[in-house]
Amino acid sequence: MEAPAGGVDDMTKLSYLHEPGVLENLKSRYELNEIYTYTGNILIAINPFQRLPHIYDGHMMQQYKGAPFGELSPHVFAVADVAYRAMVNEGKSNSILVSGESGAGKTETTKMLMRYLAYLGGRAATEGRTVEQQVLESNPVLEAFGNAKTVRNNNSSRFGKFVEIQFDKHGRISGAAIRTYLLERSRVCQVNDPERNYHCFYLLCAAPQEIEKYKLDHPKTFHYLNQSKCFELVGVSDAHDYLATRRAMDIVGISAKEQEAIFRVVAAILHLGNIVFTKGKEVDSSVPKDEKAKFHLKTTAELLMCDAVALEDALCKRVMITPEEVIKRSLDPQSAAISRDGLAKTIYSRLFDWLVDKINNSIGQDPTSKCLIGVLDIYGFESFKTNSFEQFCINFTNEKLQQHFNQHVFKMEQEEYTKEQINWSYIEFVDNQDVLDLIEKKPGGIIALLDEACMFPKSTHETFSNKLYQTFKSHKRFIKPKLSRTDFTISHYAGEVQYQSDQFLDKNKDYVVAEHQELLGASKCQFVAGLFPPPPEETSKSSKFSSIGSRFKLQLQSLMETLNSTEPHYIRCVKPNNLLKPAIFENVNIMQQLRCGGVLEAIRISCAGYPTRRAFFEFINRFGLLAPEALEGKCSYDEKVACQRIMEKKGLKGFQIGKTKVFLRAGQMAELDARRAEVLNNAAKIIQRRVLTHVTRKRFIALRKAVISIQALCRGRLASKIFHEMKREAAAVNIQKNARRYEARKSYKRLHSSALVVQTGLRTMAACKQFRFRRQTKAVIFMQARWRCHRAASYYKRLKRGAIVSQTRWRGRVARKELRKLKMEARETGALKEAKNKLEKQVEELTWRLQLEKRMRTDLEEAKVQETAKFQSSLEELQKKLEEANAAIAKEKEVAKQAIEEAPPVVQETQVIVQDTEKIDSLNAEVDNLKASLDIEKQRADEAEKNFSEVQEASEERRKKLEETQKKVQQLQDSMKSLEEKLTNLESENQVLRQQAVSMAPNKFLSGRSRSIMQRTESHIPPEAKTGLDLHSPSINQRDEVDDKPQKSLNEKQQENQELLIRCITQHLGFQGKRPIAACIIYKCLLQWRSFEVERTSVFDRIIQTIGHAIEIQDNNDVLAYWLSNASTLLLLLQRTLKASGAAGMAPQRRRSSSATLFGRMTQSFRGAPQGVNLSLINGTISGGVDTLRQVEAKYPALLFKQQLTAYVEKIYGMIRDNLKKEISPLLGLCIQAPRTSRASLVKGARSVANTAAQQALIAHWQGIVKSLGNFLNTLKTNHVPPFLVRKVFTQIFSFINVQLFNSLLLRRECCSFSNGEYVKAGLAELEHWCYKATDEYAGSAWDELKHIRQAIGFLVIHQKPKKTLDEISHDLCPVLSIQQLYRISTMYWDDKYGTHSVSSDVISNMRVLMTEDSNNAVSNSFLLDDDSSIPFSVDDLSKSMEQIDISDIEPPPLIRENSGFSFLLPRAD
Repeated sequence: MEAPAGGVDDMTKLSYLHEPGVLENLKSRYELNEIYTYTGNILIAINPFQRLPHIYDGHMMQQYKGAPFGELSPHVFAVADVAYRAMVNEGKSNSILVSGESGAGKTETTKMLMRYLAYLGGRAATEGRTVEQQVLESNPVLEAFGNAKTVRNNNSSRFGKFVEIQFDKHGRISGAAIRTYLLERSRVCQVNDPERNYHCFYLLCAAPQEIEKYKLDHPKTFHYLNQSKCFELVGVSDAHDYLATRRAMDIVGISAKEQEAIFRVVAAILHLGNIVFTKGKEVDSSVPKDEKAKFHLKTTAELLMCDAVALEDALCKRVMITPEEVIKRSLDPQSAAISRDGLAKTIYSRLFDWLVDKINNSIGQDPTSKCLIGVLDIYGFESFKTNSFEQFCINFTNEKLQQHFNQHVFKMEQEEYTKEQINWSYIEFVDNQDVLDLIEKKPGGIIALLDEACMFPKSTHETFSNKLYQTFKSHKRFIKPKLSRTDFTISHYAGEVQYQSDQFLDKNKDYVVAEHQELLGASKCQFVAGLFPPPPEETSKSSKFSSIGSRFKLQLQSLMETLNSTEPHYIRCVKPNNLLKPAIFENVNIMQQLRCGGVLEAIRISCAGYPTRRAFFEFINRFGLLAPEALEGKCSYDEKVACQRIMEKKGLKGFQIGKTKVFLRAGQMAELDARRAEVLNNAAKIIQRRVLTHVTRKRFIALRKAVISIQALCRGRLASKIFHEMKREAAAVNIQKNARRYEARKSYKRLHSSALVVQTGLRTMAACKQFRFRRQTKAVIFMQARWRCHRAASYYKRLKRGAIVSQTRWRGRVARKELRKLKMEARETGALKEAKNKLEKQVEELTWRLQLEKRMRTDLEEAKVQETAKFQSSLEELQKKLEEANAAIAKEKEVAKQAIEEAPPVVQETQVIVQDTEKIDSLNAEVDNLKASLDIEKQRADEAEKNFSEVQEASEERRKKLEETQKKVQQLQDSMKSLEEKLTNLESENQVLRQQAVSMAPNKFLSGRSRSIMQRTESHIPPEAKTGLDLHSPSINQRDEVDDKPQKSLNEKQQENQELLIRCITQHLGFQGKRPIAACIIYKCLLQWRSFEVERTSVFDRIIQTIGHAIEIQDNNDVLAYWLSNASTLLLLLQRTLKASGAAGMAPQRRRSSSATLFGRMTQSFRGAPQGVNLSLINGTISGGVDTLRQVEAKYPALLFKQQLTAYVEKIYGMIRDNLKKEISPLLGLCIQAPRTSRASLVKGARSVANTAAQQALIAHWQGIVKSLGNFLNTLKTNHVPPFLVRKVFTQIFSFINVQLFNSLLLRRECCSFSNGEYVKAGLAELEHWCYKATDEYAGSAWDELKHIRQAIGFLVIHQKPKKTLDEISHDLCPVLSIQQLYRISTMYWDDKYGTHSVSSDVISNMRVLMTEDSNNAVSNSFLLDDDSSIPFSVDDLSKSMEQIDISDIEPPPLIRENSGFSFLLPRAD
């Protein structure tokens, strides 16, 4: 199988599974920034040496969550997901082993694994940081104290780390533990150039606030740091990293006091290294060299909080205990320096172990956890010019892990063969047990001999080396160098390594000098003393030897036991070059790393068996053309038999047929590919031969046809010339004939026209003479008639104008007098009202006279009512008389008009004038009578004014009495405050009572005369007042009928109405004319109750709670759509009605008015209606639609209600959208890749009826999506959701479909095929058809949201891709796709149907150049799309998109229809 241009994602799919094929595949993928590749279940990760944030973001984690292994492109997330799923499903612990040499990216890979496992098993923090956050934040701490710059890596881990992440039964992270192995202690004292010591030393020296505190300076002034000239890292700020480390310490639970102690110990180690010794006065003694050395000695003692003299003795002297006495021996300067370095290494080692224990204690372990996932970040195989004890231990670890790796690979191979039930023989693989025995076997292993040499004081590295030479001189894995007496070479699995044994003995010793233990154990610093606890008595008494090698062997044994109890997964990290730069691929270096990582060994094991495996479907699909007859007959339905017949026909031997796969020996796949290429080549030749024959025959037929055409043209040309001559002769004869006829006819016409002209002139003269005579006669008659008519009309108009002017002036005079009188009465009433209001305010301040004043005010109200009733009755009488006079005048006018029409115009003109004069006289008499009656009414009004003056005098007397009681007001101030609050509540109750009285008591008070007076007065009222004026308002004289009924408590009545409304809207009220009934009822009730203008009300909260309870069931789309329709309609009504009040936060002013006159009550009724709202709306009628309404100034509760309603509209919209996403998400995962159908079944089914059903099954998933969209649209339309919101929903849903399909296409190479493009294209056609049926009203621009997947699929299914240029692809075919997206599709494309190729290599190179220029842009590097889950509209957008709503004819539901408190909801005629 020929490899595609971009390589294969699993190298087991290669036809030639050998080292050059593996290397070429990795190189081609690395050039495409595909850094991950599978080798079976092993993941190879090549360090890109550049940031690729787009492959590690949250969206990528979401894609790999739950995806089957191998379905998506290779990734470290896929390995972590497999381990997590295996742990959850099987209940067995798993481990992930990350290995590689320094600089290969092991630490970063481990971080990504931890991030993904935290993403899968994380949970919200209940107290402080979560476990997964603490595990992730422990990395900076361990890196600061355990990592250092080496020759190969700027951040090399100098210790091994195994992180155990514990999970509970629900798959959530419940605990964690970190195990560390073999910290490189010698680096504290010895650093090679250009490496660096551990990061923490440089971080501390770069912290400005710590330098003076710990007496530090530049790193070059310290002996432990200046052994190398490298003090800073390029692009790294040590000061910034110091702050980051301190923050990480806070997160993992290290207190500020402990942090200070930690860095004090680190500073002490730096000062300790600067203590230099020289010879003392005694023999073989040593003392600090100079004052500088003494300064560092003193500073070290201060930082460690111990005695400086004791510290000097501990470094320069040793105590030897003999049975007879205790001997104190001095050390020479060299021994003292060794003692100093030993103390520094011990302190740092104890400090690192304390940090690990502290992190583990802070994170906490779950004792009930039964499953864990371990992540092992271990150093890889190392071979340098100088290899010491550290490299020996590292390579020993890798030998152990390689044995575990080989056994696992062999086990996986064995399980595969057993699962497929094939015959197989034992596969040999290189077992490195002999190397492990050489190193760890007791008693004769290298570690045992090293421990034995360390136990003898006089042993040296030379004696140790000689012991090794003698013991292993015949061992095939041990080699003695020829040019060295102390070195030795071990033949590891990855190659031979020569070790220098110079410092083996010193580095293997793991004991603490008694003087050091005693000194630091007695430190005044609890932290330092805790690092050196007193040893147990049995340990101190016994002389058992302890070594680094033995302890490390026990740790490694424990690690292997843990790994053996888990299911392992392997990640091999590879460093592509030693320059640590991107885009450089060193073949030799990588091949060595693959060999050290065991990858080549795994490939060798696979090649020893059956390295090539193909599923039956894939095998038949590719090699079925080698034996077409194998697909005929009965075997067309049995894939296994068909595969066997193909292999037998081609003469292959040694293959195996499993249950689901074909197993081929090495090279057999290449042989089949060669034969397939031969068949395809022969078929191509046949096609070429046929095409050439067809082209030649086509050319011959065209030539013959051209010859016949030329002959026919020549013959036609000759015949045409003969015909032309004959035609000319006939034309000449015809011209002569017509010319003669034309001359004769022309002379005749000239004679005929002359005769006609003469006759016409004579007849015209006679006609003109007769016409002039008739016109003069008609003009004279017309002038006479118009003059007589004008004279009669002028006389009549003058008479009529005089009568009308006299009548109008007299009536206007009478009306003005009456209006002035009424206005004076109204002003007097207003003055009385103001005086009364002042009196009431004073009375309210005296609580002990409150009830008495109420009774007095009630009596006054009754007197006013009686006076008003009398005055109204008199007005009614005047109105009746005026109406009778008007009727008489109208009757007389009709009689006069009839007499004028019947009489002759000249004779009876004088009689009409006499009769009209008599009628005017009678009307004048009538007016006099009316004046007399009006004078009587004025007298009555004067009497009423006298009564008002008497009442005012009585009020003045009462006021004087009240002034005498003002001295007692101070004693009642406390009670006054509470009473004022009660009065405020009573005032609001009165206001609501007026509103209910308006709806309960229709106006039956105004008489006809009163209405006529108001009609006359209406012309003097400003237009602004007219809009709010409605004479049918029931607020006039509302007290008459309210007082007739027993009054309930106002709060109880209001509560009952609210309860009834809430109970009503909890039911499904349905719709009326596409308008939601519930929203209209709520709006009309709130408007009627004036809830928008009150400062405090609970009705808004209750409505919001009702909506919240209704949508608690988030899966019921019908209920959600119903409330979305109601909430959006109600929000629209509020948006067009409410406006923010300038005094929304001010308390309402208390106003009391009790007008006794007609105009006073009219003014009260005007104030009772909401300002700016037509009162006819309150009665349930809306004339002219919503636009005729003025906005209401809303208070704070109403504005808050509008905001809450807006939030609920957005919430319900989001719930509906997310429900549809959940419904179609499982189908989208199946729609991106065509269902696999057997090739044999397709060949057989092409001739059967079953093929139709198969084709229908192919798009069943797409039809499922279309069905879900259709059902969803029907639900929204049934509930009359505004089309604007429906369009927004489907626009976001199609955008979600575009994102999911496009991202899956880019992440799964098997989807980027020609046949799969045809499948997805057919599915997109189904969606396009649905959009067409849904119409633009509901679908809107949803189809345009699929532009990414449409263009990507269009690119997959076009032919002749290699002929397309980059400009054509990026501008014509796929203008929306970015270069990164086009590059990925182009490199992942493969044609499983016609075998065509992707774009040309020049286009790929140009794309790569553009990507390199854009590499610094993190956004452009991300080729995946993000799903937008925001709310795509605002309230203003919703308001503008919806039409006007007329709610005047909404029928109230039966529950409240019969209730008198809701009578305003009933529709009324205008």
